[in-house]
Amino acid sequence: MARAAVSGGLKLRRTWRPAVLLERRPETASACTLVLEVPGWPGHLAGQHVDVRLTAPDGYQAARSYSLAAPTDSDQIEITVQGVPDGEVSSYLVGDARPGDSLEVRGPVGGWFVWRPEQSNPVLLVAGGSGVVPLMAMIRTRDGISGAPFRLIYSVRTPHDRIYQDELRRRAAEDGGLDVTFIYTRTSPKDEPRPVGRIGLDDLTSHGWSAEAEPTCYVCGPTAFVETVADLLIFSGHDPSRIRTERFGPSGP
Repeated sequence: MARAAVSGGLKLRRTWRPAVLLERRPETASACTLVLEVPGWPGHLAGQHVDVRLTAPDGYQAARSYSLAAPTDSDQIEITVQGVPDGEVSSYLVGDARPGDSLEVRGPVGGWFVWRPEQSNPVLLVAGGSGVVPLMAMIRTRDGISGAPFRLIYSVRTPHDRIYQDELRRRAAEDGGLDVTFIYTRTSPKDEPRPVGRIGLDDLTSHGWSAEAEPTCYVCGPTAFVETVADLLIFSGHDPSRIRTERFGPSGP
């Protein structure tokens, strides 16, 4: 069972903790997963995020927020970072960070955009670009401890931008309760029947859940993407109180 209970209250979660980079795994040409050791980590829920702070030799500091990518049973956490042009923190984490490097983390943060294993109703996950990261944490948390059926609709620019693509395909092939659909907005594989283009109502109705199934919907990605998907879900009859959104900057499909 993943360590999900967060003890110590708000003060503990607002405290900066020292962390050491243990492992760095490439996911795409511009994204990688970082495994961090954080002594005394209090645990977290799928969908939460952390703040990461870097300190330069001259004392200059920069901090950014990143979604947690997996559950944990120890003092190790995982984040997946998409490199952003001219990004102070992401450029270092994706391009320069090496095992043994020190940084600081604070969190976990967030209580609305979370999924708990005791939720048994269907789940619709809709991701744009690196918005798949907190949704992947939900998929990984579900593994072996929940029978809730999941459907993921993942929108990316090209096949090369699919974060976790091998794991997602494997999990979908092995798990009858998980369905994964990729949407391509700029370039698609040769055997892809759907024309390239932004996500639309047909994609959500064909590959998601009907409103009658009363799914909890989690939508994460760039602001415009999230707003479009949320509006389409409401238009198709989904209860707005069951739609949970998380958004970030302008980069994405």
